[in-house]
Amino acid sequence: MPSKVNDPNKTSWITVPEGSDFPIQNIPFGVFLTRDDVITIGTRIGDTAIDLGALHQLGYFKDIPLTDDIFLQDTLNDFISDGKQTWRAVRGRISSIFDVENPELRDNEAHKEVILFTLDEIEMQMPVLIGDYTDFYSSKQHAKNIEELLNEGESDLLPNWLHIPIGYHGRSSSIVTSDIPIRRPHGQMFPANSANPVFGTSQKVDFEMEVAFITTDANVLGDPVPVKEAEDYIFGMVLLNDWSARDIQKWEQEPLGAFLAKNFACSISPWIVIIDALEPFRTEGPVQEPTPFEYLQSEGHKNFDIHLEASLITPDGSSTVLSKSNAKYMYWNMAQQLAHHTINGCKVNSGDMMASGALSGDTPDSYSSLLELTKCGKEPVTLEDGGSRLFVNDNDTISIKGYCKNDKVRIGFGEVSNKLLPAITIK
Repeated sequence: MPSKVNDPNKTSWITVPEGSDFPIQNIPFGVFLTRDDVITIGTRIGDTAIDLGALHQLGYFKDIPLTDDIFLQDTLNDFISDGKQTWRAVRGRISSIFDVENPELRDNEAHKEVILFTLDEIEMQMPVLIGDYTDFYSSKQHAKNIEELLNEGESDLLPNWLHIPIGYHGRSSSIVTSDIPIRRPHGQMFPANSANPVFGTSQKVDFEMEVAFITTDANVLGDPVPVKEAEDYIFGMVLLNDWSARDIQKWEQEPLGAFLAKNFACSISPWIVIIDALEPFRTEGPVQEPTPFEYLQSEGHKNFDIHLEASLITPDGSSTVLSKSNAKYMYWNMAQQLAHHTINGCKVNSGDMMASGALSGDTPDSYSSLLELTKCGKEPVTLEDGGSRLFVNDNDTISIKGYCKNDKVRIGFGEVSNKLLPAITIK
């Protein structure tokens, strides 16, 4: 672990507001459009965005082996492909440059003018070109809740759930970042009061509060990634909202699982927090019984204590917290997910994304979807303004936040926030 970068006593000459997700110990990576309409790879400290392309061009990474254009691209894929040694070297150098005691850039007003931006001077972009996207189903409580809701009170897990990190392949073309509106989808449904399926607009749009990890090039085709090495191929994590159309899902999911109910939209937070920044927040995961097969047996604390919160914001601006949960509830950890994903020789590339599935805790206030919170649309949740919801209404916004915190430092992800727009008219 790069302890000097994670030193909780380190401070920056850039002002960091109290309670910020982005102290100097974080140093996330993202892509943004600058005030000069230039797309660059950058990082963030407090409420200041940092242009890594300009920083590199001005010689601040001169003794790190980087290509001249590594940060002058519209995705992080090539940088991620350079591997953990490069990520650590760059993060360490950024930490040094912005240390409160380092005058190199601190006292260079001309350089600061082209390197530093306020948040209202930038527009965040998708941080990676996602080639493949896999969504796992790794919260035991969420899986039990779903079985109980769909099977009239029976909450027994499917026979394979405790043996396999269950997942399905999603659609990367429908993944967007925060602030991009989502359209209510159309599809086939089979209403309870109907004798036949119908085609129309989904009436049961839902959210799922998740986290996801971004990979580097992990293997060649046919070569599994050992569980003990899996974290070497994980660049970092984002927050994820897996938008779901529950009425479409119920009709289409047998026998091959969700299809149009899931692939119409998925949204992620724009800043990728690398694993090194999360090291101080490792925690033990749930006890795994029965013991997994040997290829899935991981050692040490592989989960992270990431506090998660989902809120619904009505069109008039009233906000209601729907759920507070935690990534530590992940039964199958990220190393196990990646090891299982490749045990058959599946190739994993730079920029691929793998999501956790909804992360529900064991109390109703920690359930991470409206399907669970409303008991399949039977019991509405009450909003702060006195209204209620069974599912997401048109022009509602779902905002998911996430952070780690101890008595010394807070490391966060910011938020992923998206408005649901009415369905388009199909002629």
